[in-house]
Amino acid sequence: MKIGHCQYESWNGDFEHNLKRFEEGLAKADAEGVTFVSFPECFLTGYPDTEEAARKGAFSIDSEKAMRVLDATSRHEALAIVGFNETRGSDLYNTVMVAHRGHLKGTYSKCTAYQKFHRQGREFPVWEHLGLSFGVVICSDGGYIEPARILALKGAKVIFAPHFNYIRAEGLLDHFMKVRADHSARAVENGVYFVRGNNVVLDQAKSGITRNAGIGYGDSYVIDPAGGILVRSRRHQEDFIAIEVEVDHEQDSMRGLSKSAWSYREFKPYLDEALETAKKVKG
Repeated sequence: MKIGHCQYESWNGDFEHNLKRFEEGLAKADAEGVTFVSFPECFLTGYPDTEEAARKGAFSIDSEKAMRVLDATSRHEALAIVGFNETRGSDLYNTVMVAHRGHLKGTYSKCTAYQKFHRQGREFPVWEHLGLSFGVVICSDGGYIEPARILALKGAKVIFAPHFNYIRAEGLLDHFMKVRADHSARAVENGVYFVRGNNVVLDQAKSGITRNAGIGYGDSYVIDPAGGILVRSRRHQEDFIAIEVEVDHEQDSMRGLSKSAWSYREFKPYLDEALETAKKVKG
């Protein structure tokens, strides 16, 4: 089973450009024999930092734009995982759609959204395609234990994590080290492959970020269940990564459960007790 990621630059608010790049990525995936291919967070719409800009480019899952995305997938064999700013009634979500051959398999919305104008997602679907069960978290979701644990407990063997990073220069190294540690932990804890699929920013004016200057450095990679990086992208440029994975890998387990599941079962009462103590100390 071969999985891949397109580390491409998204142009904020330019759906036509992003859709063209999306189909280019699908064609690249097909040429490389990739079965699953992901794209960066909010790739189709861009990821602006103001609500006005986000709403201007957003679309609903039953819109004409969404139908055009599905139409693009109908001409390619690779299953696509691609993000966008989604409107649901008056609400705005940071969402990924999962599509194959013109059919929508489902969506996932970011559960740790830190933009105030995004609603928090609270559904954690797992899909199966050609015998591989997989789920999705988005960017900062991977920095928390529970989202990945939920997907693994539901049977996911691969967790895709689309990102949009634009980091202040003074915090760049700290960010680099922290996310690497987070993602290695999620892979090892749950016995899964973890796909960190980042963006790259080549032109700051296209990024949609207005509040600070930063760097979109890339560094996409696939981590195996033992915490090793199998493949990673080049930094500061567009790139495409792909790697074969073993679906039926041997899982590092504790009495038949993943480390994360066993730990939760065994220590949750003590965690609850510690939390109550912390509340009293703080109060």
